[in-house]
Amino acid sequence: MDFDTLKEKLKEQHYVCDDQLVTTLLVALQLGRPLLIEGAAGVGKTEIAKVMAAALDRELVRLQCYEGLDESKALYEWNYQKQLLSIQVNMNRQDPDQLTRSLFGDEYLLERPLLKSIRSEKPTVLLIDEIDKADEEFEAFLLELLSEMQVTIPEVGTIRAKSIPFVVLTSNRTRPLSEALRRRCAYLYIQYPDVEKEVEIIRSKLPNANERLAVQVAEAIHKLRENDAILKKPSIAETLDWVAALEALGITDLDPEAFRRTSGFVLKNSEDLDAAEHPPEKAEEECSCGHHHDHEHHHHDHGHCGGHGAKA
Repeated sequence: MDFDTLKEKLKEQHYVCDDQLVTTLLVALQLGRPLLIEGAAGVGKTEIAKVMAAALDRELVRLQCYEGLDESKALYEWNYQKQLLSIQVNMNRQDPDQLTRSLFGDEYLLERPLLKSIRSEKPTVLLIDEIDKADEEFEAFLLELLSEMQVTIPEVGTIRAKSIPFVVLTSNRTRPLSEALRRRCAYLYIQYPDVEKEVEIIRSKLPNANERLAVQVAEAIHKLRENDAILKKPSIAETLDWVAALEALGITDLDPEAFRRTSGFVLKNSEDLDAAEHPPEKAEEECSCGHHHDHEHHHHDHGHCGGHGAKA
C-alpha cells in the first residue's frame, strides 16, 4: 500500500487527517512497528485504530487497560466450568493422566485479546487502549510479547504468531511509560483540532448538518476547551453528538437558550455545566461605585453602591 492509497482509504472512512499522520501510519504498517498515540482524552486516539481496521479490512481486537490488569485477563484463561464438567463426566471412563492432558486442549482455552490477535489466521488491528492505566509489570510483559510475537502457555507450550497484527497503543499520559516501550514504537501526539478542522470533521461525519450551526458549535467547543474551569474537556465525539442533538431539535442557531437546553450533550458533570453558565472572567465585575463584587458570595448593598447591581 502506498501513501495515496492509504489516504484515500482513510477519507472513505470519513476520517479527517493530515499528511504527517498518514505518513506515520503507513511507515508503521510497512515496518510492522507498534504505534503509540498520546494525547488528551477525547482527541480521537481510539478512532485511529477503528478507521485503520476499516481501511485495511481487518478485524479490530481491543484490549481495554485498567489498574490491576494482568496476563490472564489480557492473554488467555481456561474455561474452568467446562473443565470441571468434563472431569465429572469422564473421571470413571479415562485414565487420570490422559484425562488431565485432555483438559488443556483448544476447546477449553478462552482467548483474550492478545492471544486472539496473534492466533488469528488473518492479520488484525490490535488496539491496546489506555496503556497508561495498566501497571509497569503489565507494560513489561506487553513489551516482551510485542518484541517476540509469541507467548508461552505452561500447559500448552510456545505459541507463535500466525499473523502479525497492526498494533495501536493509546495513552492519556496519566503516568510515564517506559523508554523501552517508547523505543519499540512509532509515535504520534494528537491535540484537539482547531476550529477549522473541527468544522471539517463535522462536515465529514455529518454531511447534512447546517453549515452555520457547524461553525457555531466548533467555535463554542473551542471556547469550552480553553476555559480552565471546565474539568472534562469536550471530546470530538461529543462535538458530533451536540450537533446531532441540535439538528434533531430543529435548532439552526446556537443562541444562549439553545446552549442551555442541549449543554448536557457536551458537558457531563454539574461543575462543568456551572462553569459554562458562569465563566471565570464574569465572576467578578466592577460597579459604577468602583468596587469589585464576587457574584457567588457578594450581595449588593444598594445604599453603599448607589443603587447599581452587578450584571448577572
